[in-house]
Amino acid sequence: MTAVLKRRSAEILERLRRHIPDLRCELDFSSPLELAVAAILAAQCTDKRVNLVTPALFKKYRTAKAYASADQAALEELVKSTGFFRNKTKSIRALGVALVERYDGEMPRDLEALIALPGIGRKTANLLMADAYGEPGLIIDTHQIRLNQRFGLTTQTDATKIEMELRDLIPVRDWTDWSHAVTLHGRYTCLARAPKCDECPLADICPACGKA
Repeated sequence: MTAVLKRRSAEILERLRRHIPDLRCELDFSSPLELAVAAILAAQCTDKRVNLVTPALFKKYRTAKAYASADQAALEELVKSTGFFRNKTKSIRALGVALVERYDGEMPRDLEALIALPGIGRKTANLLMADAYGEPGLIIDTHQIRLNQRFGLTTQTDATKIEMELRDLIPVRDWTDWSHAVTLHGRYTCLARAPKCDECPLADICPACGKA
């Protein structure tokens, strides 16, 4: 069965690469710290909205030390439109404090070290490894959970368990492309409530479509 799923995942990625030529994270950033902060803000919020907020935010707060010493109310005001702004502000300030105390204000380049930071879960840590550092990363978000189930690649609902299963199916060199391809496909085509199966390049091989 694993061999079948490996072939299916390879075909899915090949088709999505042709369908979505620009495979990348849609958050705007120019440093690992900026990506980490943007990812915290993106929880329960669209990347588009976050990208409207971050230019002013990144202009005002340029370092981990700046976030660590930021005034709670002032930071809240800047990120308010992303939702859940009080908790997000606390996480960003706590991240700044941890980076100053543990890493002299720099973002670490190790997955486990990233996961241990405030506000940085496994998904964001993999995002940082992939998009900030150019290392392979499997970024399991809600789109990944939904689509990998629809593709018949997993029955799991837990993101970490799905990541571990995909590690056995997807070659390491393809982890980052898989992450962005599937997420973008879920964001624009394979929607949660009304998937656009008639526009989908995977319709004939997708178990959930009914055309496979």
